[in-house]
Amino acid sequence: MNRPDRLLAVAALAVLLAGCQTPQSGQTGAPIENRAAAGAAGAGSGASTAGAGGAGVAGTQTPGRAGSAGTSGSGGSAAGAGSALRDPASILSKRSVYFDFDSFVVKDESRPIIEAHGRYLVANRGARMTIQGNTDERGSREYNIALGQKRADAMKRMMTLIGAQESQVETVSFGKEKPRRSGHDETSWAENRRGDIVYSGE
Repeated sequence: MNRPDRLLAVAALAVLLAGCQTPQSGQTGAPIENRAAAGAAGAGSGASTAGAGGAGVAGTQTPGRAGSAGTSGSGGSAAGAGSALRDPASILSKRSVYFDFDSFVVKDESRPIIEAHGRYLVANRGARMTIQGNTDERGSREYNIALGQKRADAMKRMMTLIGAQESQVETVSFGKEKPRRSGHDETSWAENRRGDIVYSGE
């Protein structure tokens, strides 16, 4: 190969290399930088939007919701319901359920009382009560202890069917040992055939 041809080949090779390099550096430089910048900006704005929005949602709405639920659910309703237990105008202030002679069947007229206390226990899972079963003086001590227990258990069963937890309600029978009235007549006996609801701490 003579010298002019060699110079021509070198010049062509130089042009070829220069032509190949420029687009590559342009393509690798500009698009990558733009993508990185766009990605970083997008990710940054997205993250800040999501972060700020997320923090706003999580930080404001969720705790706010939890706080309000806690206030009305725990403090408010519990305090309100607690005062309802002592309010003579509230059905929750009624604590005695009366039974017919020799029976542990809850009467229809007593159901609203038991249901109200059952709903109270559902709404206040920390509340605990004892149901005390009582009888009149007729019958043996053993028989009346058993009957009083059946009366207390019947009341508890109704409350747990509503949704109260077993652990919230204890039952005990006093039989004929704790009469409300000491007379020996039907009026006194009717007062003594009962189940009494007593809340813990009262």
